[in-house]
Amino acid sequence: MTPKPAAAAARATVYGYPRQGHDRELKKATEGYWKGRVTADALRATAAELRRATWRRLAEAGVAEVPTGDFSHYDHVLDTTVMVGAIPDRHRAAFAADPLDGYFAMARGTRDVAPLEMTKWFDTNYHYLVPELGPDTVFSPDSTKQVGELTEALALGLTARPVLVGPVTYLLLAKPAPGAPADFEPLTLLDRLLPVYAEVLADLRAAGAEWVQLDEPALVQDRTPAELDATAHAYQRLGSLADRPRILVASYFDRLGDALQVLAKAPVDGLAVDFTGAAAANLDALAAVGGLPGKRLVAGVVDGRNIWINDLSKSLTTLGTLLGLADRVDVAASCSLLHVPLDAAAERDIDPQILRWLAFARQKTTELVTLARGLSLGTDAIAAELAANRADLASRAGSPITRDPAVRARAGAVTAADARRPHPYPERATAQRARLGLPLLPTTTIGSFPQTAELRAARADLRAGRVDPAGYEERVRAEIREVVAFQERVGIDVLVHGEAERNDMVQYFAEQLTGYLATRHGWVQSYGTRYVRPPILAGDVSRPEPMTTRWTTYAQSLTPRPVKGMLTGPVTMLAWSFVRDDQPLADTARQVALALRDEVADLEAAGTAVIQVDEPALRETLPLRAADRSWYLAWATEAFRLTTAGVRPDTQIHTHMCYAEFGDIVRAIDDLDADVISLEAARSHMQVARELAAHGYPREAGPGVYDIHSPRVPSAEEAAELLRTGLRAIPAERLWVNPDCGLKTRGWPETRASLENLVRAAHAVRAELSTA
Repeated sequence: MTPKPAAAAARATVYGYPRQGHDRELKKATEGYWKGRVTADALRATAAELRRATWRRLAEAGVAEVPTGDFSHYDHVLDTTVMVGAIPDRHRAAFAADPLDGYFAMARGTRDVAPLEMTKWFDTNYHYLVPELGPDTVFSPDSTKQVGELTEALALGLTARPVLVGPVTYLLLAKPAPGAPADFEPLTLLDRLLPVYAEVLADLRAAGAEWVQLDEPALVQDRTPAELDATAHAYQRLGSLADRPRILVASYFDRLGDALQVLAKAPVDGLAVDFTGAAAANLDALAAVGGLPGKRLVAGVVDGRNIWINDLSKSLTTLGTLLGLADRVDVAASCSLLHVPLDAAAERDIDPQILRWLAFARQKTTELVTLARGLSLGTDAIAAELAANRADLASRAGSPITRDPAVRARAGAVTAADARRPHPYPERATAQRARLGLPLLPTTTIGSFPQTAELRAARADLRAGRVDPAGYEERVRAEIREVVAFQERVGIDVLVHGEAERNDMVQYFAEQLTGYLATRHGWVQSYGTRYVRPPILAGDVSRPEPMTTRWTTYAQSLTPRPVKGMLTGPVTMLAWSFVRDDQPLADTARQVALALRDEVADLEAAGTAVIQVDEPALRETLPLRAADRSWYLAWATEAFRLTTAGVRPDTQIHTHMCYAEFGDIVRAIDDLDADVISLEAARSHMQVARELAAHGYPREAGPGVYDIHSPRVPSAEEAAELLRTGLRAIPAERLWVNPDCGLKTRGWPETRASLENLVRAAHAVRAELSTA
């Protein structure tokens, strides 16, 4: 269908943009500030320049309305906590003394004070800081950041729209504060919170905002009638305010369901709706509720979470259908572009043919502007762009890069028996205990040890040709020797080699598998100053040769204690990559699982007695709607078992998960049939241990007793107390002692001290058990 020109010229806009800068300037300035090398003023100046550069670039590209407020020094949900004055009691003194240091203390903790809990932002790999609220929480408005950034954009002569986390989503993302009743529901604070939002809206209006966007992605999840009533109440109150800008309520990541009618009826001025992927169902739903007469619709028709070029003709068809359903239709990506890298044009090492298939944030911006022009002026106005787009789509669809007949034949021959270990867990446990001879409450780590500046420099020297492969490998061997010697000296029971050779837990494997592409500059924020470069899954996957066996067996040659083989699982390999969108995820997962199965077999043949296959992304990839979950969990758990099911009964299979809400996937954790699972638990005070116990989880588990996402060193007694809490849920013969996650991002001094305390805690609790 060729859309008719829109009655009012369609505008292109975005909800948010990558924050880091072309060379990750924000990361470097922030970490420099933490280390005392950069002043607070210099950090703020770097941040301001990055914001200005982004806004100018968007405007020059043709974006008619730039977002403000989406920029963050660490996390936009933490920014909202500051905006509404919900500072936890333990951080109030620090925040009052210095708001910037208090802000970072909430994010990272201090020597004496724990940070806020961290978890995944819906089904993405972005982590947010969880608000802590209780019955006594008093909100107070602080619109300094939001007004300041709007003022900066307006001073550049730009049309700007502040973007805020909406009040309903903010409360639904929160957890009860320490000391609050366990059954306390933060949403009960809505009437206390809404006046704060009203004041912030008034402040933004006074500063010159014509529109303000309130993001409510929590509404694409299954919501109760009470939660939908609360949403209607919230937007009835905010929409009825006399002194406010026009309100645009945004949702993304999935279909709105019953919440769509609630928002359509609310006295707000517009909705921003996702129409990509599963959220394409929003189109029919919008028509079913009678559209949005008299309101603005911002249509998310470009995928904001993946890196493939948009099908412009298909998106124009969707936009043309939407024209009759709202007063005006504007064009946007499905969500913030925070979740994709900055600029595909910076990638010099990717085949130019493949580069034509890719769209990072800057390319997606161009697509949005093109679509807005086509919607306003008709397809003739963008005929050249449409022709080029069709050619690029055809190039990808017909490329031999995407298909390997041998891989497809092997995946098609998989049977149910291939994904089941033939021996039941009790039999395996007996064989593993006899082989390993571990003590009660065995200690281990999750896999990675600190990636020192020397290691990173050696890797850069190898890429640049300043050191030959032999010299680089000797540096890695020296690091492995140091890691193994330290673990032996401290008294850890099951060792790791430290992963000195690995740049990233997904990228390292992707670079050795067919079908994957690596980027040089494709950085995406995971949390705070932690950025990753997700590889691109463009074709069928196989493993040409062993990937980890050499380094694992070298480490094992240095110690009589067992050394774990370390792999990243198939679901995480997908979740932390930009996956192909031209076949079902289940098919791709099976290909990856078979490649990893070969690696597991080689590790076992080399004598490795313990093999860990990490699946930290199993929970984050869970579909947001319950109706979609059984299908996902079926193929996800099958992929893990397909990876691990070929080993002998006395080979112990571990897995690991971190920073997610585990309660609703406990059954799936059980279905993985791993012998041992380690999970994040320190910030949540062993909640997952209680969830495993409530499910009747029958195998071994290591809920973490050391929060590695904070620089603070937990005392031995603190770790021991968490361990005692874990023992109230998991029997001692099935409980492991370990950190929450890998130690890659930590420094050696804090790592040494924390692991020494972890081992002391394990020894102390063992002694208590022996005398009980």
